[in-house]
Order: sequence, then structure tokens, then C-alpha cells
Amino acid sequence: MKNIITSLFLICSITILQAQNQIEASEIMKKVKANESIHYANTIIKGDLDFTFLEETLPTLPKKNKWIKLYKDNSVVKDIENTITFENCTFKGNVLGYIPHKKSGFTFIAHFEDDIAFKNCTFEKKAMFKYTDFHKTCDFSGSKFEDDTTFKYARFLGNASFTNTNFSEPATFKYANFKKFVSFKNSVFEEQATFKYTNFKKGLSFNNVKFQEDLDIKYTNIKGDFDIINMDVTFDIIAKYTSINGKSFNKFLLKAPK
Repeated sequence: MKNIITSLFLICSITILQAQNQIEASEIMKKVKANESIHYANTIIKGDLDFTFLEETLPTLPKKNKWIKLYKDNSVVKDIENTITFENCTFKGNVLGYIPHKKSGFTFIAHFEDDIAFKNCTFEKKAMFKYTDFHKTCDFSGSKFEDDTTFKYARFLGNASFTNTNFSEPATFKYANFKKFVSFKNSVFEEQATFKYTNFKKGLSFNNVKFQEDLDIKYTNIKGDFDIINMDVTFDIIAKYTSINGKSFNKFLLKAPK
């Protein structure tokens, strides 16, 4: 009887999985190109979401040296003007707002001009947003990053949220710039979290955040509220030259609420 119940449970689980919405990333990118609003919920996305449009753009480019003479660097920027929302979605492929293309020497970057949200989503592969600009609201709350992820040099010009996120691999926000308050409340960093040289202009919350390895905030500059109530760091906090409203991290700890 027990084996029959187990078998029925497995059959039901497979049926539910098969019943979930699925879509190829290429179909979503067609809508992005057509400047349509993007909204998907409870959907499995198969294939890479390349917001830089590398494959389409690369054949149209001149030689790198000529490009650099015109634009002073090797960056090729794609402005994404759509409103984009993913809720409870699973990304089977990479999600790319940044691609360094070694053969051509160009670096392809996406900038998001409107609101973008990845709420309660799972990134099974890479989530790359190096050098990416988020001009309006940016919401990654409740999401899981199961592979490499980077927001190095990213600029968050509007409201941003990383509450309840989980990073399984090393996560870097090195040199990132947050213009408004940002919260990582209740998040978990399973490996090293790097916020070195990061600028927080209007405050930051690490309330109840679990750093299961090192937290690197060396040279980090924080202005405004800095909430570290119930923050837990398993190994080291690297805080040399960190500035919190003009004070060192150690001086901040003396007056910080527990």
C-alpha cells in the first residue's frame, strides 16, 4: 500500500510539473524587441535570455578600433525600454545583461530604462548584470540565485529590493552604486558576499541577513540608515576603510542597535 501511495504521489508531481507554463527565451526576446510590456508568472523559461542582443548586434558593428575612436571604449549598450515583470518563474538558461565577447573584443551591456522585477524567481544558471543600469524600480525580492551572479559596477538609479533573496554561489556587488535606499533583509549568502567599493547613497538594510562565509565591505561608502540588527556573519567582516556617514565601521558598531 505504501508503494502504491508513493507511486501516485510521483505521478501527480510529474503531472503538475508538465502542466506548468513553459516558454522559449527567444519568444520573450521577440516581445522585448517589439517594445511590448513583459509579464510572466509561474512560468519555466528555457534557453538564454540575452538582453544585450549580442547575436543580432555583432554583425552590424565596425572593427573594434574604429568603434573605440568613435565612442572611447569597447562597450556596446542596448537600452531596454520595456516594463518587465517575472513572478515565480524559473530560468533554465542564463539571464544576461552583460556579455564580454572575447573574439570581437566588444563588451555587450543592457540598460533597463523602465521598471524591472524578478520576484520569487529561480535562476538556475548565470545571472550577469555587470555594468548594467537600472533606471527605475528594480525588484529581485524572494529570488534564488543558484549559479554565478554579478552586479559589479551596476547602477541602481531608482528603488531597489533584494529582500528574502538567496545566493548559493559567491555574489558580487563590487563598485555598484545605489542611489536610493536598498534592503537585503532576510537574505542568505551561502558563500562570500562582496560589496567592496560599493556606494549606498540613501541607506542600506542587512537586517537578519545570514552571511555564511565572509562579508567584504572594504572601501564601502554608506550614507543614511545602516540596519544590521540580527545580521550574522559566519567568518570575517572585511571592513577596512569602510565609511558609514563619515565614521569607520568599528565606530559605527559601538552605537549600533543589537
